[in-house]
Amino acid sequence: MSHLLQEHAPITEAGWALLGDEARERLTPALAARKLVDFDGPHGWEYSATNVGRTRPLTEAPVEGLTAVQRRVLALVELRAPFSLARGELADADRGARDIDLSALDEAAHRIATAENRAVFHGWHAAGIAGVAEISSHDPISLGEDCERYPRHVARAVEVLLRAGIGGPYGLALGPEAYTRVLETTEHGGYPLFEHLRKIIGGPLVWAPGVQGAVVVSQRGGDFVLEVGDDLSIGYERHDADAVELYLLESFAFRVLTREAAVPLTP
Repeated sequence: MSHLLQEHAPITEAGWALLGDEARERLTPALAARKLVDFDGPHGWEYSATNVGRTRPLTEAPVEGLTAVQRRVLALVELRAPFSLARGELADADRGARDIDLSALDEAAHRIATAENRAVFHGWHAAGIAGVAEISSHDPISLGEDCERYPRHVARAVEVLLRAGIGGPYGLALGPEAYTRVLETTEHGGYPLFEHLRKIIGGPLVWAPGVQGAVVVSQRGGDFVLEVGDDLSIGYERHDADAVELYLLESFAFRVLTREAAVPLTP
């Protein structure tokens, strides 16, 4: 039996397969941070902290004449997104229905993906996580609302990284509003703005719910690490005659190893 307690849920194997497929379909496009930073894991549910290789001095030791330091670690944080499904819908799925209402799972997947992105790019102080944009050593560049100027701003961000000795290719995380503007815009001559930006950065351009504005990051590797203990999974909470209470769960920590390797573009 695992900590997810799936064995106790009144859900068939076919039902669990359906939920797993739906969760993957919804999570894959929304997990923008994983497309742009190094992914380390999954290390398992028991994995609790990541070694940061540093120490802090202790003011006293058990015996006189000694000095002592304590190893520092970054504890993983657990994120849980609860949702509820009607047992009648799950029963209909077992009968072969293909129009099952899984909107609650879809919403939970969007919430937890947004939270992960926000923690990676903008930080989560309560969890001890410093975000890519907030800890960048470069001054932010104003993105503005004029899409025709986006290539100029992104090119300037790439130039800033090059001047700092940060090699490419580069990736671009665009918040939902900026991403929509890019998709809807064509430049003079009918050339899609999306393709122009991709040529400038030389790497992925991703839709990033939870990101404010945009962030240009180096894709050379070794600058940002998302360390995952238990990867995104579905767990069981409880059930009654009408509904099953479930949740999406993950545990992770995030570290910025090179502050110079990203440039934020503010809204």
